[in-house]
Amino acid sequence: MKKKMLFIYNPRAGKSQIRSNLLDMIDIFVKAGYEVTAYPTQAQGDGIRAVTERQIGYYDMIACSGGDGTLDEVVTGMMRCEKRLPIGYVPAGTTNDFAGSLGIPRSMDKAARVIVDGRSFRCDVGGFNENIFVYIAAFGLFTDVSYETRQDMKNVLGHMAYVLEGMRKLSKVRSYTMKVTCGDRAIEGDFIFGMITNSLSVGGFKKITGDNVKLDDGVFEVTLIKRPGNPVELNTIMAAMVNRNIDTDLMECFTASELQIESTEEIAWTLDGEFGGRHSRVEIRNYKQALEIRVPEEE
Repeated sequence: MKKKMLFIYNPRAGKSQIRSNLLDMIDIFVKAGYEVTAYPTQAQGDGIRAVTERQIGYYDMIACSGGDGTLDEVVTGMMRCEKRLPIGYVPAGTTNDFAGSLGIPRSMDKAARVIVDGRSFRCDVGGFNENIFVYIAAFGLFTDVSYETRQDMKNVLGHMAYVLEGMRKLSKVRSYTMKVTCGDRAIEGDFIFGMITNSLSVGGFKKITGDNVKLDDGVFEVTLIKRPGNPVELNTIMAAMVNRNIDTDLMECFTASELQIESTEEIAWTLDGEFGGRHSRVEIRNYKQALEIRVPEEE
């Protein structure tokens, strides 16, 4: 009996490159013994619905192709199911940080072959109040630019490019009065940016999340940036972010499996590059090794 695969893809992700590679990818899956059901997403949330509104037990594998937002939706849907299937991912977005962290090739054909010929790896998943994120939850600076920008603009600029450009426009940067609680530790202050990550890179910038990052260790890397008072402090922060040489009181960097963030006003958050809503209280938790994803065989 043939194995069954549900293949969810976003035809507009990246530079619409999925369309020119779609038949080749399906051919790879079929030749590997899968009976493939293809599902092109049409609107936000379709990836979640494609997983949750089907008899998921009918399938042996869920494959998806698109940007980080597509993967986020598929993982969110899977986390809501009683039975969790392995997920294969063919990246077709702008920066594809998470795929890069896992060693998944940029070539769509090669990534498709990893799904059928690779191995399974169990990595952590983030909980954000009632929502799920795969590799980053962030607030502040110009995090809103990413999800308010048209798809064709996302294809040109990576998310971190927005952040660094935003930091240069110091006079326009807002700060938020917040209290961050992690176990017995509480941090209070005015922050212009914060990110909770499970990735080796963000926006294509490697090391920006820290050294010795592991995707299956049950903890996130947390980065909080306080408001700089002058251009010199701003340059210090930018250098520290890019080089991850933390020697400034303006940055707080630590690891955590759970944390609570309270603010004096509702703040817009981005989850995996998509709008995550406005919140004045956020609870974030790490679901250790909750996601089974296909990665290349170890060399």
